[in-house]
Amino acid sequence: MKRLFFVLCLSTVLLACGGGKTNTSIASKKSTANPVDYAETITQEELKDMLYTYASDEFEGRNTGEKGQKMAVEYLKNQYVSMGISSAYNNDDYFQEVPLQKQKVAEAQVAVNGKSFDAFTNHIVLVLSKDLDVKTSEIIYVGHGIDDENYSDYKNIDVKGKIVLAKAGEPKDANGNYVTSGKTEGTKWTNGRQSLSSKRNAAQEQGAKALLYLDGNLFSRYAPFYQRQAESGFSGRLSLKSDDGDFAFVMINEDLAKEIYNSIADDNTPKVLKTDMVLKAERKAEDVMSENVVAFIKGSEKPGEILVLSAHLDHEGIKNGEVYNGADDDGSGTIALIEIAEAFQQAVKDGYTPKRSILFLHVTGEEKGLLGSRYYTDIDPIFPLENTVADLNIDMIGRIDPKRNEGDRNYVYLIGSDKLSTELHKLSEEINKKYTNIELDYTYNDENDPNRYYYRSDHYNFAKNNVPVIFYFNGTHDDYHKPSDTPDKIEYDLLENRTRLVFYTAWELANRKNRPVVDKAE
Repeated sequence: MKRLFFVLCLSTVLLACGGGKTNTSIASKKSTANPVDYAETITQEELKDMLYTYASDEFEGRNTGEKGQKMAVEYLKNQYVSMGISSAYNNDDYFQEVPLQKQKVAEAQVAVNGKSFDAFTNHIVLVLSKDLDVKTSEIIYVGHGIDDENYSDYKNIDVKGKIVLAKAGEPKDANGNYVTSGKTEGTKWTNGRQSLSSKRNAAQEQGAKALLYLDGNLFSRYAPFYQRQAESGFSGRLSLKSDDGDFAFVMINEDLAKEIYNSIADDNTPKVLKTDMVLKAERKAEDVMSENVVAFIKGSEKPGEILVLSAHLDHEGIKNGEVYNGADDDGSGTIALIEIAEAFQQAVKDGYTPKRSILFLHVTGEEKGLLGSRYYTDIDPIFPLENTVADLNIDMIGRIDPKRNEGDRNYVYLIGSDKLSTELHKLSEEINKKYTNIELDYTYNDENDPNRYYYRSDHYNFAKNNVPVIFYFNGTHDDYHKPSDTPDKIEYDLLENRTRLVFYTAWELANRKNRPVVDKAE
């Protein structure tokens, strides 16, 4: 992509590129504001102007913790400063620091019943929160390592402080349906990368010290990659600094698994195994600091009730000399959030401050595992989650899904609107019908959607804490996570209309009498 108009000094450009509107009052003071007046300040021209800056080569792909990401957070801060929107803190600091660690690949030493097993040939360390030095004669076998509402391998077995052994997959019932869902479609426990995180989380939540996990298919793919990283000294996986507690996650192959428990392939029943094991590993990590950007409009009548509007500010950075600009992912959501904030701020200037407070939350590290939003919800919520009425999350709203019918443009995928609150879903539908008439497509809202998008963007960290959410999404496309995701491919008329939909929904949530009722809490 051509270098864009980034020739002035950085601070000057950052303050000037926001497409700032005039301060002229939109309407004379009335008893009730008309949200249409403020939605119309959200224009495709301003969205385009900002996105061509935010997703330019100068921002170097906004990789978490690196130079481009630092430029991005400064850009966002200066947008809010120029609009007169304050920080979420009681000072001028718009940055919520998110401490991360970049872990080098650890090489474990493993011996079972006096027999040694080699790193990368028999085992790979996926997660290591602390140095590990364990000798034990007892390992807890937990079958498939599932802990779900309808089925749990941890029922009636204590794994606290113990080494746990589990295997890939999910059992089926007599009718051929998966036990956690009662359906034939795979679930988050079945196979692949999502099952890794699901089973890891289950073991951690049960208090296990380490999880040994048998997945022959993934092991054969992962082992060469991890070995190359170890040999090169490459610092790879980013994680929250305080994220993993005292826990190790080790993927193993069939030879090691059978040495621990010879019947692992055929037996799904949890049990205590009397097996001697030595497990040692040294953790090597580099500290990395990243930032969420937090801007805030204080409510006039219910300031303690918080509506969160979120989008992730990061992308993939530079790979093999090519900038991954991330115009759609998630430059589109980022600049949409700025435009929505500016529309609300114009209403404030006209005397129509929202009744509830609004937090504009630009999160870091989404591409690395929803790290910034997880830090906000799980470690340092600036405002109590019990006071958070909803999260409207915007992640990729500037393109068209090529799988849709040709000419079928005026749509947006909605995910999660009915998961926790029937009232929020109904409100969303009514607002769209009243103002924007976009086709609200719920294809990816299906609980058994194999893409599992509900779990893959920042809203999920709010949803898991029973905060109602809506995730706005245009679907993937041929440029997804490629250097070709550039601003010239954005459909700016669609971006404008989708941004206005989020604004109208936020306006209603911020100003209605009651917060949406959570009637489907997990």
